Amino acid sequence: MKIAIAVLDDYQQVALKMADWSAVAARCDITVFDRHLGDEDAVARALEGFEIVCVMRERTPFTRELLQRLPSLSLLVTTGARNDSIDIAAASELGVLVCGTGAPGHAASELTWALLLALAKRIVVEERALREQRWQTGLGLDLKGRTLGILGLGRHGSNLARYGAAFGMPVIAWSQNLTGERAAECGATLVGREQLFRDADVLTIHLKLSERTRGLVGAAELALMKPTALLLNTSRGPIVDESALIDALREGRIAGAGLDVYDVEPLPADHPLRDCPNTVLMPHVGYVTEETYRMFFADTVKAVLGYLDGKPVRVIAP
Repeated sequence: MKIAIAVLDDYQQVALKMADWSAVAARCDITVFDRHLGDEDAVARALEGFEIVCVMRERTPFTRELLQRLPSLSLLVTTGARNDSIDIAAASELGVLVCGTGAPGHAASELTWALLLALAKRIVVEERALREQRWQTGLGLDLKGRTLGILGLGRHGSNLARYGAAFGMPVIAWSQNLTGERAAECGATLVGREQLFRDADVLTIHLKLSERTRGLVGAAELALMKPTALLLNTSRGPIVDESALIDALREGRIAGAGLDVYDVEPLPADHPLRDCPNTVLMPHVGYVTEETYRMFFADTVKAVLGYLDGKPVRVIAP
């Protein structure tokens, strides 16, 4: 009897096309789920009996409670080198091996810049207006000379610093462990936390979600920002207090926001962000590119074969 493998959340129905699964298919029965399974009960029912589950980033959380309800599960393969929605410690205690994949380091950075251009140049608004037979409905913004503030100067943040410099933007940055030397290496100036929010014409967030960063951008921080400022978040939704952001947008205390991440994903149909003025909203597609998917799924295949051969690769330890 073949081993049962589930591939979750293949929204674009491309998982089996992005890599050669033939060696896996010869030894396993592969079931692909192309829709979000829903709450924990639905996931537990759907995955009963699967020994291997392949997940796409944080689309389906694997909590301790869910893992306990999946006694057949022995291997979780997540795309990317880490997945904060998997309880790695619980998986280890329950004997579930967790393996990751490689990931290119530029796709989300490019999307962040696309969100900024869409906001500054009113691309979505004007494109919609044109289709409705209206012509030139408002004024866009120049980026040259405006200050780009970067919250978190890691891999994606440093990419944004380079993009900003190429567009003639002064670049400032802050994070809890950022040094002036590191900022200078990236072409940015280290400033204090409050100064970052006060001086940024564009604030872009590039931090990992942790207890330290959850809610880091709240009502007090948004109140420091200029009424003409734009906020971008392609990292993780809970870094920004969503209710405070919605209030700031509705009341015109900031000029706009470009978002690719949310507290709850997929974004509920009745979510108030859908009706907020001057927003560009994307469905968490920062990493959803052909090049990234080809790496994700090629490495997923390697992880599955490594497990089957007793030689696991890219193991994510607690």
